[in-house]
Amino acid sequence: MTNQEEQSLKEAKRKEKLIEEEAERLAKEQVRKKANLAREHAIEKTSKSKQIERTEKRAAEEIGQSARDQARRKANLAREQAIVEAQEARKLKAKKQPPE
Repeated sequence: MTNQEEQSLKEAKRKEKLIEEEAERLAKEQVRKKANLAREHAIEKTSKSKQIERTEKRAAEEIGQSARDQARRKANLAREQAIVEAQEARKLKAKKQPPE
């Protein structure tokens, strides 16, 4: 084998090695991209799930707060009505009693 043939053989092996390395690099990059995409989808799914939970919790809290507000208004109204009725009862009682 001549020096030039040896040189050509070495060059061919080097090119073949570079092609193999490039193929490996591309395969690894593809695996990495798939993993990143899967991770992003998982994060997005978790984020949407948490957002739904927060929305549902907020809605439940608003319903509870509305019910508490309504109960408070009802209690205040009943208390005010009781005060008015007590005042009217005192006025009637005062009218019925003869002056001393």
